[in-house]
Amino acid sequence: MTGNRDPRVDAYIEKSAEFAQPILKHLRSVVQAACPQADETLKWSMPSFMYAGGILCGMAAFKQHCTFGFWKGSLVLPPDKISDESAAGQFGRITKLSDLPSKKELTAYIKKAMKLNEDGVKVPERIRPPKPRPAPPPPDDLLVALNGNKAAKTSWDAFSPSCKREYVEWITEAKRDETRQKRVAQAVEWIGEGKQRNWKYMNC
Repeated sequence: MTGNRDPRVDAYIEKSAEFAQPILKHLRSVVQAACPQADETLKWSMPSFMYAGGILCGMAAFKQHCTFGFWKGSLVLPPDKISDESAAGQFGRITKLSDLPSKKELTAYIKKAMKLNEDGVKVPERIRPPKPRPAPPPPDDLLVALNGNKAAKTSWDAFSPSCKREYVEWITEAKRDETRQKRVAQAVEWIGEGKQRNWKYMNC
């Protein structure tokens, strides 16, 4: 059983820049030879190859370079073989056929990608650390006190948003004005010593 050849891919190659056409034709030929069952289609307006229920790989042509990449590239290629230009696929900016691995090497990668699709292997999601919330602006009374203490102001400016937030919330949560004034004075003293709000409970 062989996959379908999409006439839209033919049209895409014909409309590509002259330098890109032999590159795209070569990539298409290698993919179809290694995986005859692959179905051609366009994904995000770029030629893509589908196999075993998922995207196998894809290619694209731009004004001055081409790209080629596997959908599960991080699992197909060893880390030292992947280009640093992640936006340009795993093989970087391709401007000539010699920029690509050999047909034998490409075929091996395609076979590996096929096996991943056959086994239903998912690409592990990258866990992105949450962005720190910006610190609320210091209330006027704290700001005045900080500006009057050079050491405290220097430490405050160096504090992380979370450290600043702890002090601001502690001060603004005071129910009585007297309590608030005491907290401002205490805060400036601790901040001047480079201490975080909960320094007593930290191993520092």
